[in-house]
Parts: sequence; structure tokens; C-alpha cells
Amino acid sequence: MPLRIGVPLETTPGEKRVATVPDVVAKLIKLGFSVGVQSGAGAAANCDDDSYRAVGAEVIDSAEALWAGSDVVFKVRPPSLDEVALMREGSTLIGFVWPAQNPELMQALQAKKATALAIDALPRQLSRAQKMDALTSQAGVSGYRAVIEAANAFGRFFNGQITAAGKVPPAKVFIAGAGVAGLAAIGTAANLGAIVRANDTRAEVADQVVSLGGEFVKVDYEEEGSGGGGYAKVMSEGFQAAQRRMYAEQVKDADIVITTALIPGKPAPKLITAEMVKTMRPGSVIVDMAAEQGGNCELTVPGEAAVRHGVTIIGYTDLASRLAKQSSTLYATNLLRLTEELCKAKDGHLDVNFDDQAIRGLTVVKAGELTWPAPPIQMPAPPPKPRAAAAPAPKAHGHGPGEPMSAKSLVTVFGVGAALFALVGAFAPASFLAHFTVFVLACFIGYMVIWNVTPSLHTPLMSVTNAISSIIAIGALIQVAPPLMGGGGDRPSGLILGLSVLALVLTAVNMFGGFAVTRRMLAMFRK
Repeated sequence: MPLRIGVPLETTPGEKRVATVPDVVAKLIKLGFSVGVQSGAGAAANCDDDSYRAVGAEVIDSAEALWAGSDVVFKVRPPSLDEVALMREGSTLIGFVWPAQNPELMQALQAKKATALAIDALPRQLSRAQKMDALTSQAGVSGYRAVIEAANAFGRFFNGQITAAGKVPPAKVFIAGAGVAGLAAIGTAANLGAIVRANDTRAEVADQVVSLGGEFVKVDYEEEGSGGGGYAKVMSEGFQAAQRRMYAEQVKDADIVITTALIPGKPAPKLITAEMVKTMRPGSVIVDMAAEQGGNCELTVPGEAAVRHGVTIIGYTDLASRLAKQSSTLYATNLLRLTEELCKAKDGHLDVNFDDQAIRGLTVVKAGELTWPAPPIQMPAPPPKPRAAAAPAPKAHGHGPGEPMSAKSLVTVFGVGAALFALVGAFAPASFLAHFTVFVLACFIGYMVIWNVTPSLHTPLMSVTNAISSIIAIGALIQVAPPLMGGGGDRPSGLILGLSVLALVLTAVNMFGGFAVTRRMLAMFRK
């Protein structure tokens, strides 16, 4: 008989998310499961009971009946001890558990001989685990919402404007931490027109910050800050002192500060001191996304927006829940992908296979036995670096591409050239020698002009062709100008004049057409 998945109403105050949505319920049923949803579980996420019934789920009135009648329970927030007491013995819980912060919950799950898969313990360093990574999907929503909350509390536009009523400068936003939430906040604030600066202990995220429109602010202290699994590590005292100095400068200059720094299993590090808050301009805003773990700001009140020294400090712990429909849909998809890994036979049964590193990592209790923490993930060794190519042996004669010509070769080339020039002068008429001299000098000057053109908003090829076209245009103008200006001297024949005009037309098309194409190419990359 296939297992039954139960989706209860979240009991945490203010929580509006639901563990699965109607679109995902239909896919769970195709995997062979039956699905029961507590009445009203999705109401705050715009998923009413009828929408669940329409895709084949059973709507159950009471929490007691749902918990007792479910083989597998999908949850968002960790269950309370009262909810664990309602669980059927030997059933499975899938959702956020936070085993390090909830020892009593872990003991209660073991007493129920339950199996608990903590989505927060997923080994995020595994590439195949990304589709199941609920921490990432929810952090992205939270980062976006943090900027929206800051904009709501801020008394000015984000983007700079010049109006008849005066000039409005752009808002300056500083983001501490460039993980998933921080990067989402950077992109959102930059899209709203703010000047965005960000910092992170992991130097490798600098390019990501810049790609989203921000400026990476580096701490003047060399230390690697990556702690693995997408998190940062605890830094040394020297680094933290340099970081506090840099934060003090950035906070003083910023209109909005968003902090996202978290270290797994530890209280949130204090990055913004009360003294830093005092230096901020009245009306400034701090959004502390780490408020649930104690906060990155010393003056944060978890769950509230407090005003301190004229600065609004937002410590909401339900940022993802404030976009309940979006975050519920993403979370439901994460759990669906996990369920597909657990039920590859599509027969409505779960196989918690410890040979799968991703499944082993997120399983914290199995049939009442504590299995957390999981053993470290054995990542494949990086490929060996290719050996450096041996330096080529020096050539006895001549020179290679890009190498300067030797003195001997240079003397030889000039000697041969001088001999040829003397030979031409000895036997050629005087008029030919004058034209030949002009021709040689023109070739030399033309070569120097063309190959010293610096590409600017062009490809090198376009720059060179424009330089050649310019020389052709000058030569054609020399032939066309005397007849047009009525000057004396020898006038060119009709054939030469016609060719000169044609050359002018073609070079103008080449040059102005090149600029037009370049402008169209650049326009493709503008927003």
C-alpha cells in the first residue's frame, strides 16, 4: 500500500508558508503517494482547500487526524514537541529541523522511532543537491524581501532623480555578506537604482557582486574566509578588527545597511555595534537578516522594527514568509525533488539510501537512531595541474614571432634595401625616382599609422580597416579637391576623378557603417 504524505498547518506565529502547493501535489500523486492537507494549511499562501481537492488531495479538518494518519509529514518550520507527540510511531518527517539548535526535538523524534530528514542539513557542496537546496531558495526570497522592507522604511527614492522640484541623490546601500541572500539583495537594490557596496569574507564572491551591479569592498587583511558548504568560517581576531574598521566607514556613509552573516551552529556574529549605529544619518535603515540567530547588529530586536538613534532597525524573522506564495512554491519544489530521489521506483514508498551522499547528509534520525552529524563528504580530488611546457631552445639564427629583430638581421635588411634603392636610382629616370621615394615613405607612414591604432569600442579588425579607409579618403581628397576649389596645376583626368569619388563613397560607407554597427551591438547590452 502506498504511503500517505501529510501537510499540516504551520503553528509558528506569523508563519504563512505551506510545505507543498497544489501544482506539486499532483506530481506527488504521480509518484504513487496519497496526499492529505490540513484544512487552511495553504490559505495564507493563496492556496485554498478547493485548489488542493481539485488535484486529488484529501483535506483533513484536524491536526490530530492528519499527524496520526500520515506516514510522511512535510513541514516548513521544525515541529513543536506537542506536534511530535501526535506523530505516528515510525513515520517520517521531512522539513527544517536545525538539529544543533533543537536537542529536545531530536530526542523526541528518537523516542517516536521516527526518521527525520532535515532539509537544512543537505550537503550543499554536492552539485546534484542544488535542486533540493531549500536553504538557497528561501534565502533568495528573503534577500529580495529585505530590500523591499528597507525601501518601505526609507524616506526617499532608491534611484537618483533630477526633477523640477529639485535633485534627489541615489540611496547608498551596504550589504554585509554576499551569500545567496546577500546576492539577491544586491541585485534587487541595484535594479532599483541604488549605489550598492558589499563585503564578504570569501574573496571568490567578488566577481558575483560586480556582475550584479555592486561594488565589492575588500577588508585590508589577507585571510581566506570560506568555511565550506556555502557558508563562511569564523575569522581570526586580526581580520575581525580590520573588518570592524571597514564596517565603521561603510555604515557611516550608507543610507541602508543589510546584514546576512551567519555561521552554522553558532550565534550570528556581531558586525554592527551601537556606536556604528550612532554615526548613521537620521532616517537610515538597517535590515538584520540574522535576527532569528541573535542578529548581526547589537541593537536588533528579533521580530520587530525598532528605532534607535533615529535609525530604523528591522529584525523581522519571517522575511521569506512575507512572500508566502513564492517561497511556498519554491520550497514545495525542493521537497518534490527530494521525494523523487527517495522514490525512484515511483511506487509510493521511500528508500532512505545511505549510499547516496546527499540522502545520508540530510538524514539526522533513522528509525529512532541518531545519525547526525553525517560523516564528512568525500569530494573527488582536483585534477592534476598540467606540467609547464619546457622553454624552447634559443635559435641560432633568425628570430621567432613577436621577438625583436637582431642587430645583424636589421643591418642585413637595411643593406639589401639600400642596394635596391641605389640600383633603381642608377637606371630609372628622375621622375620615377621622385614618385618611388614618395611611395616608399607613404608605405612606411601608412604602416606606422595603421598598426598603432588603439581599438576603442571596436574590434581590432574594425579599427585597422577604419585607419586604412582614412588614408584612402585623404588620397582621394587630394585628387578631388583641386577641381572643386578651382585651383591651378594639373587636373586629374575624368577616370581618376571618378575613381577618387568612388573611393570616397566606399570609405565613408565603411567608416560610418562600422560606427553604426558598433552602436547597435552596444545597445544589445544596455538595460
